[in-house]
Amino acid sequence: MAIRKLPEAVNGHSDDVIWNTDALRLSIKIDENGTACLNYIVPRGKEAPAPASPFFQSAAIPLDGVRSVGDGHTGIKTSKALLGSMMSARIRYVSHHQGRTKGLQTLDVISREDSTGIEITHHFAVYDDVPVLRSWATVRNTGKAAVPITQLSSISIGGLTTGTKSWWNEYSLLTGGNAWFREAQWHERSLPDLGIDTHGLFELNEGHRASQARFTLSNHSSFSTGTHLPMGLLKRKDDNDTWLWQIEHNGSWRWEIGDFQDGVYLVAGGPTRMDHDWSAPLAPGDSFTTVTAALCHVNNSPDAAFAALTEYRRRIRRQHQDHKDMPIIFNDYMNCLMGDPTEDKIKALIDPVCKAGAEYFVIDAGWYADDSNWWDDVGLWEPSPKRFPSGFKNLLDHIRANGLIPGVWVEPEVVGVRSKVGEQLPEEAFFQDHGHRVIERGRFQLDFRRSVVRTHMTKIIAKLVEEYGVGYFKFDYNIEVITGSDADGLACGATHLDHQRAYLAWINELLDKYPDLVIENCSSGAQRMDYAMLATHTLQSTSDQQDPVLYAAIAAAVPTAVVPEQSATWAYPQRAWSDEVNALTVVNSMLGRVHLSGELDRLEPHQLALVHDGMNVYKSIRHELNTAVPFWPLGLPKWHDDWVVLGLVVKSGDILLSIWRRGGPTTRSITLPIQHTAGEHAARLLYPSKFECHTQLVGDKLEIRLPADVCARVLRISRAGC
Repeated sequence: MAIRKLPEAVNGHSDDVIWNTDALRLSIKIDENGTACLNYIVPRGKEAPAPASPFFQSAAIPLDGVRSVGDGHTGIKTSKALLGSMMSARIRYVSHHQGRTKGLQTLDVISREDSTGIEITHHFAVYDDVPVLRSWATVRNTGKAAVPITQLSSISIGGLTTGTKSWWNEYSLLTGGNAWFREAQWHERSLPDLGIDTHGLFELNEGHRASQARFTLSNHSSFSTGTHLPMGLLKRKDDNDTWLWQIEHNGSWRWEIGDFQDGVYLVAGGPTRMDHDWSAPLAPGDSFTTVTAALCHVNNSPDAAFAALTEYRRRIRRQHQDHKDMPIIFNDYMNCLMGDPTEDKIKALIDPVCKAGAEYFVIDAGWYADDSNWWDDVGLWEPSPKRFPSGFKNLLDHIRANGLIPGVWVEPEVVGVRSKVGEQLPEEAFFQDHGHRVIERGRFQLDFRRSVVRTHMTKIIAKLVEEYGVGYFKFDYNIEVITGSDADGLACGATHLDHQRAYLAWINELLDKYPDLVIENCSSGAQRMDYAMLATHTLQSTSDQQDPVLYAAIAAAVPTAVVPEQSATWAYPQRAWSDEVNALTVVNSMLGRVHLSGELDRLEPHQLALVHDGMNVYKSIRHELNTAVPFWPLGLPKWHDDWVVLGLVVKSGDILLSIWRRGGPTTRSITLPIQHTAGEHAARLLYPSKFECHTQLVGDKLEIRLPADVCARVLRISRAGC
């Protein structure tokens, strides 16, 4: 439906556009100048918050966070903020359109800036009863002259803390650090610690609507999650109000919060000129669409917000049979062959891999090189006859004959500086910087905007699939490029964005052609763990961490970033480790996707049996994981916590718990609050089933005692008698 005039009064506001979905109620306020502002988002059935301060009636900010070259700034914030451009203030509401299809409700809000002819359509979508708003924008030049756009945000909203009088003391911000080997580690800080605080009545009387304070996170490279997850969480300290957001882009992004009109605002989106050398020089008739952002709002705890975001992520991703079957993947890399596979080494692993219960066998890095000095020679992707004297195809056929689907590791976006491919492809195939190829760590960066690159890589993948029978690819990426190519005279941030989008389009083309193919997203572990990649790729490598005890903190926290059925976590038992540590490394992977590795061919029989038992337990519960939602009885894990706990609530109402004890001076027993239980319940040890574990469930409290300083268990909490 299309509406070409302001709607009639709703809740006493004649200038509000009210959008009621099955999960959220959204208000677009048209201010006194005719600018559309995202006024509030509340869970369905909840009342809109009333301003706590008599000085301000609304904390709404312009819906369209847009800037152009030669335009100014209003002074609400500094010119380095994402809030307060003159163009945003001049944009005027034109119309809005609502739509509904099965499982999806949409709202488009159209605004226009008459002097330039810039027209912006802001798109919103809500899936079923999931309280997550999906948001993105399209700008189109309907005028007669070119308009260079330098910022267009995916979402802009004020009033996140409206209704709370001392919001600066009652809300805190959580951000997700994502360093290599230490992924998905969340940190909480108060708003005053970030410099976001009340700015005082004197300033209000002077007419100021905000201080200059803000807190910003951004990414500036092709490692989209190389420092932080593209996420943030704002919560009230009593856990009765939580905002959670993510930016869905596999390149550069930025979000910021700050104070405005006695509350907190959020602006989030993809690359900008001030941060990433991005611009869109829109000629008449041209258009540009932002990356997508998602914003969850619940009048509840962070656990409830992460549960909602988990359901949302399942709606936006490409559907794949792998998410239903959740097969066990063996990969020969981690704490195993470590990039040095040979025919004999692979054959020695096949039997124990089968006995352990794996269903895929992935040959990782090194299969294409005659020696171990392959780093700067990658790009041809032809198997080494020296490593596989009987033929690589024969080896893959042997893997398949043993009931395993073969897979291989490929880095499709790079070419080593010593590779002959660097001479075979034209200069335009590579990122350029002032006429020179970009080189990072001995490798060239391919430019997937170019058809010659996509054709080249498609032929390589087709050969591996159709001639060699590869059914699984681990697509890795191990260099970090800061900006895009300047070969076309465009802003480097713009070409970088276009490359990232072209790469994802290529992945989708592969999966269209080979729908049964499984493609894992890896980037030095999880340095591109974002939901642009994961809406396309089948599953995600969660880390390159080699210490299983440290990995526990990652395994427990990674459901904040990836749904369980896509989060591939290493289990790599070793002969030299104790049974408790070997069980712990298996537990690390059991509430996600098992990424089995380790030197299985060197394990003692009882050690291999311990792994086999774990894989059998996993097979008995995996059909429940792809609809489960996470929670954390002890809160989000910290890197050095002695006790780490992850829970999943499955569809039946049962709870699966992974519990890790990681040493330290604390006792070997702990009491966990399990608020998801109702009525009489019982706790049962799933794995390792024959190891010691004392539990007692009293109401909504689980008391557990473990026998060792370093150990882990998986429990199931079910209704009594079930």
